[in-house]
Amino acid sequence: MALRQKALPTVRSTSEDHRATPFELFFDLVYVFAITQLTGSMARERDANGVFQGLLMLALLWGTWSGYTWLGNHSRADGGLLRGGMVVAMAAMFVVGLTIPEAWADGPGALVLVGAYLLVRWVHLTVFAVAANGDTGLRHQITITWLPMAASAALLVSGALLGSWPQLLLFAVALVVDWVGIYLTARNGHWRLRSPAHMTERHGLFMILAIGESVIAVGVGAAGQPVSAALLLAATLGIAVAVCLWWLYFDVVAGAAERRLSRERGEERVILAVEAYTYGHFPIIAGILLTALGIEGVVAHAGEGEPLGAFSALALYGGVALYLVGHLLFRLLMHRALGRRRLLAACAVLAAAPAAVVLPPLVGLAGVVAVLAALIAVESTRHASRNGQGRTSFGDRPPAAGLIT
Repeated sequence: MALRQKALPTVRSTSEDHRATPFELFFDLVYVFAITQLTGSMARERDANGVFQGLLMLALLWGTWSGYTWLGNHSRADGGLLRGGMVVAMAAMFVVGLTIPEAWADGPGALVLVGAYLLVRWVHLTVFAVAANGDTGLRHQITITWLPMAASAALLVSGALLGSWPQLLLFAVALVVDWVGIYLTARNGHWRLRSPAHMTERHGLFMILAIGESVIAVGVGAAGQPVSAALLLAATLGIAVAVCLWWLYFDVVAGAAERRLSRERGEERVILAVEAYTYGHFPIIAGILLTALGIEGVVAHAGEGEPLGAFSALALYGGVALYLVGHLLFRLLMHRALGRRRLLAACAVLAAAPAAVVLPPLVGLAGVVAVLAALIAVESTRHASRNGQGRTSFGDRPPAAGLIT
């Protein structure tokens, strides 16, 4: 450790009790802007193709954010080389956010976006390689990671040059190559996870920022509308959805997951973090984004007598269902158990989606709040009962306790 600090005075290693730094939260602000741009772009398109494009772009952004989270877990992000590199990445990611509205249109927007995105990736791997000084295994792992990233880069540049449907196809293939390649090389690889607390806290902070998009959606949907009882009720219900999304993740799940990750050591800890956080959290984030899109549609048409419509209804109900399914996947990866109550809630939301298409907007939004509130009430009662009996928290149990709980 002393040799590393002497050789690289601008890189400070982290420890087991390292937590997220204020600079990392500042770094996340450019992703807030990019996600807001994505939501706005999907709201303008209002079709399945626009949603697919938005989720594809979200996956590309998530991959970059995850990479810098692992970097900040290895070395402190608030000083020296890492801070300088992340400032460059912030500038590049802001360019990505600026060009999102033009990403799928004719013109140079797509090529500028790809160039800025690749700069974010290159800076990450370059800084990580320098920070890994003296760790041969980690240096080798970073070198291997360049391979799927280079193949993905070629596909992204080709897609940006071709435009239209080839762009969509090549971008999707690029994402698969990148994600699958990194996942396969990460298993039995040499990544390091020094602080479970930092990993869980960083994802928790990003969850809060993503849920904040639901709050922003209320304001965007209400923009330009006169104040009315229907608008105020829609805004209240929209905030209630955001509170429910927060409650379902932070009330019990986040703490139990951190304790589970802290118990593991070495390669098992790394694999668990890669599967449950780097990959397992993406459906949760995508579900929040779609939910925000649906809330915006409800608030924008709250005072109208027309039905909610297919686009907003499926975005709202599909987003909530995806959020709950993401929780199921996360718990399955983290605890090897499947939550029966959240599974039933996801099924209930999906079953109600067709009816929401023809219901008034406020009724459709109230239905989502009712399902989520009922789920929270049942889980809170169950959790209080389990604690009263001296049993472990939600999900914080050995695998032998059963797959479905």
